[in-house]
Amino acid sequence: MYFRDVIGLHDVKRQLIESVQRGFIPHARIFYGPEGVGKLPLAIAYARYLNCSNRGVDDACGECPSCHKFDKLAHPDLHFVYPVVKSKVSDEYLPEWRQFLLENRYFTLSSWLSFIDAQNAQGLIYARESDEIIRKLNLKVYEAPYKVMIVWLPEKMHESCANKLLKMVEEPPANTVFLLVSDDRENVLQTIWSRCQPLQIRAIEMDEMTAAIEQSFHLDHDQAYGYARIANGSFTRAIELISSSEERAYQFDLFKEMMRAAVSRNIKAIKEVAATLAGMGRERQKSFLLYALQLFREYFVCNLKMPGIVYLNSDEQQFGERFAPFINERNIEAFNEEFSLAHRQIEQNGNAKIIFLDLCLKVTVLLKK
Repeated sequence: MYFRDVIGLHDVKRQLIESVQRGFIPHARIFYGPEGVGKLPLAIAYARYLNCSNRGVDDACGECPSCHKFDKLAHPDLHFVYPVVKSKVSDEYLPEWRQFLLENRYFTLSSWLSFIDAQNAQGLIYARESDEIIRKLNLKVYEAPYKVMIVWLPEKMHESCANKLLKMVEEPPANTVFLLVSDDRENVLQTIWSRCQPLQIRAIEMDEMTAAIEQSFHLDHDQAYGYARIANGSFTRAIELISSSEERAYQFDLFKEMMRAAVSRNIKAIKEVAATLAGMGRERQKSFLLYALQLFREYFVCNLKMPGIVYLNSDEQQFGERFAPFINERNIEAFNEEFSLAHRQIEQNGNAKIIFLDLCLKVTVLLKK
């Protein structure tokens, strides 16, 4: 991945390039911001530029031996850490990781876990990963100016792993660079965060996003703009909207069933919706809860009569014409709290049947406020 492969964010790319040209290379950076804006491709492009032997004004050369090895993500001084399953370490999934990265520049944790057939398991960076990191970084630099360790989603790192890495992150071996890539800065261990130079990566610009969607999916400008607007700066969100419209439609149907059962106070229907949700895999359950949180936000904003800041497709808008008044200042915070709590409980492997039945019953109460 090159800087030119990263959609938009021209000022951030220029900042990174100029810092290398000035010789200002922090030993640990953390790229943080919303999901899907290109933080990981940006980190890989930065690592490539660091080790390119013939750096250009705007990008790596693409011709030197280092660039050729980066093309295959097989440079001996480039290392990755990322969430895996079954208490394994990242290197045990390295062939799959390289294949997945080469096929996908913008993706989510869910899509990575689906690629490795994680089923209901949740991706983590396990405690034993720290020993592998320390072992690799204590080796001498093989051939490049810098040994680079890219940690994708440090918020998924087991606390004992993070604690063992504190000294390494604070004082790494010579010519070693840590690049951490986070979607959720609040859940990165503070002691790790404090040892890194933070670089906030904002949402992708609307015109850049629209152009990228037009080019990638061969859509006309109006269609691309519509998807870009709903995606709100996240290219992975745009990909999901375009390529996974069936899943979004299924989630929307479940949301409507849940809300209609709650409004009618039909206990049988409430139990049926809860059972359906409980029967899905955990990643799909978490995805549904996040989707529902987004809809609550959009329907609350609908009541403000400011369509320019509402991000809904036509079906969601049509349902909202009657449903939006049920989401108001008296219950919006409670909806956010309850669905966020359910998301955390599912993440912690709570009993899905109990969690979703309890949630459906709480929705029944909240909609009457």
